[in-house]
Amino acid sequence: MAAVVVVLSSCVSPGVTTSDDDESLKLARQRMVERDLRGEGIRDERVLAAMAAVPRHEFVPARLRAEAYADRPLPIGSGQTISQPYVVALMTEKLRVGPGQKVLEIGTGSGYQAAVLAQLGCEVHSIEIVPELAEIARLRLDTLGFRVHVRSGDGFFGWPEAAPFDAVIITAASPELPPKLVEQMKDGGRIILPLGGSDSQTLVLGTKTASGVDIEKIGGVAFVPMTGEIRKSEF
Repeated sequence: MAAVVVVLSSCVSPGVTTSDDDESLKLARQRMVERDLRGEGIRDERVLAAMAAVPRHEFVPARLRAEAYADRPLPIGSGQTISQPYVVALMTEKLRVGPGQKVLEIGTGSGYQAAVLAQLGCEVHSIEIVPELAEIARLRLDTLGFRVHVRSGDGFFGWPEAAPFDAVIITAASPELPPKLVEQMKDGGRIILPLGGSDSQTLVLGTKTASGVDIEKIGGVAFVPMTGEIRKSEF
């Protein structure tokens, strides 16, 4: 059965326009970059610069702003979380994307990962299955000045009219490589996702080839599962 989707566009110039970014928050963000990202092995200077520029405190509930630059996931409502900064940086670094490349994100959540990709100059298409989160993320990205296309729908089916994509990033665990997403990747395109069920997940990087998808295992992770009727029985 085809997925029902609603398109919510956010198409403005990249960059942060918020005024609520005081010196203490900037210092906390820089400490996060140096201690939790560079200090833990993230080496891509472009990714480090993007993480230093995107205000994570704008993507968490107001009551959690003081914790925004701790290296851990935080709840954002609807049973979803904003990912640990190190994991965001790691997935972005492994994906090896840059200006002008078209990226499909599955699981918009707060919009933070999409903002990091947009800061790198990517053309980002992001899908969120929870309509309320999709709308909040769209408005937030608009307000902050990030160029991201946001859609509410089941990301398992991708965004065929915007394909093909240079890269796909899935920020929720899936028991398999979603075949529709692989179909929508360019030859040589890359896909990164947590693969597995609720009790065991491995972050993997796949590269599309003429014969299929070559898989590289990166390490163990813990993400919320992809949701959708066809996958409920898998978890």
